[in-house]
Amino acid sequence: MKKIFLFLLSLFVCITIKATIKLPSLFSDNMVLQQQSEVNIWGWSEDGKIIKIVPSWDKKIYTAKSDESGRWIVKITTPAASYQPYTIRISEGDSNISFKNILIGEVWLCSGQSNMEMPMKGFKNQPVEGGNMAILQSKNENLRLITIKRNAQFTPQDTISGLWKEADPESVKEFSATAYYFGKLLNEMLDVPVGLVSAAWGGSCIEAWMSREMMKDFPFVKYAEEGDKIEAPNRTSTLLYNGMIAPVAGYAIKGCIWYQGESNYENPDNYPALFKTMVESWRKVWNQGEFPFYYCQIAPYDYASIAPKEKQGGKYNSAFLREAQLKSSQQINNSGMAVLMDIGQERCIHPQKKQTGGERLALMALGKTYGMKGFGYESPVYKEMAAENGKVVLSFDNAPMWLTGSGKELNCFEIAGADKKFYPAKAEIKRSKVEVSAPEVSNPVAVRYAFKDFVIGDLFSTEGLPLSSFRTDDWEE
Repeated sequence: MKKIFLFLLSLFVCITIKATIKLPSLFSDNMVLQQQSEVNIWGWSEDGKIIKIVPSWDKKIYTAKSDESGRWIVKITTPAASYQPYTIRISEGDSNISFKNILIGEVWLCSGQSNMEMPMKGFKNQPVEGGNMAILQSKNENLRLITIKRNAQFTPQDTISGLWKEADPESVKEFSATAYYFGKLLNEMLDVPVGLVSAAWGGSCIEAWMSREMMKDFPFVKYAEEGDKIEAPNRTSTLLYNGMIAPVAGYAIKGCIWYQGESNYENPDNYPALFKTMVESWRKVWNQGEFPFYYCQIAPYDYASIAPKEKQGGKYNSAFLREAQLKSSQQINNSGMAVLMDIGQERCIHPQKKQTGGERLALMALGKTYGMKGFGYESPVYKEMAAENGKVVLSFDNAPMWLTGSGKELNCFEIAGADKKFYPAKAEIKRSKVEVSAPEVSNPVAVRYAFKDFVIGDLFSTEGLPLSSFRTDDWEE
């Protein structure tokens, strides 16, 4: 009897010891770690314990000591990217955890609302164009995916739900389509493993992805308190940051891609400052300097169909939010905007052409972050106008191969005189410039291009990248 008791006691002690070391599920088999970096690995144990980490690529012993709360963090050095799978062993006394099938490569955070969240299988009644065949052909052990499940919290969390998986039809069909096409092209062109961390929630406003500290200079933002009845957590300030960003902040990344703005179309004036603050604050939280931040401009859609009737028109025209996003690209360092003027759908807020958006984000990363050359990766941008002889001549930056309408007539320009009344305009491409005129306007002072709620853009760079909607005026509606 005594022997049985001692055996059970020793088994209990063993189980207790093995349970003392824990890590968030962000660290798991199949994960990708950012190459040639000092990456953070963290977890919990008992107060004052010594944690040892031994990665198989260098077999060095990295150590840390858990603090009073039991939390510990270790920085380990990663080698250059390779397709060789590695392991990491983490131990504290007799307790140990091992992770296998780890790759070293490029890691990107992918965040935003439904157009980032929309999986490769699509939403019900809303397909991803070509998604089914792409899913079928998606097996790729060198592309790894993890989805941070929806989680709204009043206080910052320290763990997430979700595990790393290799890309295959079962994992890819549930993963963000925009992010998948982005990562797939990066993997093909860089020939290194790519890891994608998706943290997105449909219908979310930007304020939900920011902490209270980030919004201290925005007195118009309202907060919910614990115990309040929350009807729309994705539209409630701080909740998604606390539940989905705080737990992954510090996991070493190369950069971030973002697709959001649809839920902020009603307040475009506030968006540039909120967006800039969010990006700069995320960079501070990650403590990796000004990592690249690339984002999709929202695609044209009939937003008037979802706006209250008494508020239709005016700045409820989503062109104002697209304008705000364009301003942000000029205000946020190391950023870039993928223009989607050519893929919007009048009756669906989720464009089917997710490959277009994901690959345009990848083009920017390949050109701006990874320094690849020989291809276009940014859309031309309106620079200035000059009025002469009843016409307006528009000039553009970033148009080394000039502009094209692909042989079709340009139908998205409007022109106005001092009376601020806009008329449809005739527009002609003259090398890298566009001449705009209308018989109703003899002395033009302002031009607008595709400045409507829903419109299909028809002006492109010769490389095939569309121009954002824009206006030369700043008139209030």
